[in-house]
Amino acid sequence: MKRIALFLATNIAILLVLSITMRILGVEPYLNEQGLNLTSLLIFAAVMGFGGSFISLAISKWMAKKSMGVRVIETPSNSTEFWLVETVKKFAADAGIGMPEVGIFDSPEPNAFATGMTRNSSLVAVSSGLLQQMTRPEAEAVIGHEIAHIANGDMVTLTLIQGVVNTFVIFLSRVIGHTVDRVVFKTERGYGPAYYITSIIAQVVLGILASIIVMWFSRQREFRADRGGASLAGGGAMIAALERLNSLHPAPLPEKMAAFGIAGGGAHGLKRLLMTHPPLEERIAALRALQ
Repeated sequence: MKRIALFLATNIAILLVLSITMRILGVEPYLNEQGLNLTSLLIFAAVMGFGGSFISLAISKWMAKKSMGVRVIETPSNSTEFWLVETVKKFAADAGIGMPEVGIFDSPEPNAFATGMTRNSSLVAVSSGLLQQMTRPEAEAVIGHEIAHIANGDMVTLTLIQGVVNTFVIFLSRVIGHTVDRVVFKTERGYGPAYYITSIIAQVVLGILASIIVMWFSRQREFRADRGGASLAGGGAMIAALERLNSLHPAPLPEKMAAFGIAGGGAHGLKRLLMTHPPLEERIAALRALQ
């Protein structure tokens, strides 16, 4: 319930900020009696598409800490926490990025994630289950994988791609709605119900197609992060970590964090197109092929 309330409050706040932004920019309504104002529509689509994505990125660390209950390690209180901080520090230096914040979240599932707005302002968090169920070399490989995500700039790149596809979805859905309303239903002035119904349907369909593009990129970045983790922690350790995860079948992180976790990818058929992660078997095979 806390996660749902936080999700709703955050999205309402984002919409409010974007609405104020458009007022400040003086963006005119894109709907008028004569038709669509394409310039205003494009600005509206870009502000909504990119704005929501970048605001989500900007608050990603805060959201992760609140929604996942991450306890950031300020000063290590035991040998495990000391090892965790030192491992992140070493890998961050090797990868050429700033030292991330390091945290632990309470979950029996072995998982980890990285998030943050820039390479030098990030967060790496691991679950209590990962620390309990994986060996040190396996856990180090998982940490290396997350550090590789940060070093590759995956969070920013994914945000840019999401912003672009969001913009096109919003823009094209309104254009399709306008075309159907004027050409098919012959509305000459103003807009009838056909515009709104068609726009909603088009936005849903285009949104699904856009998600396929975003998820394809998400899967490719997992292969790159696996290679990065292998470079930092060793290929054998990275393969062993993925094999351990494959045997444990950890549940994915909550939806907002799923793309940033170490594990995922178990769908079949068309559902594979919407997976954030490739199947672990494919990731293991890819690493073995490199060796």
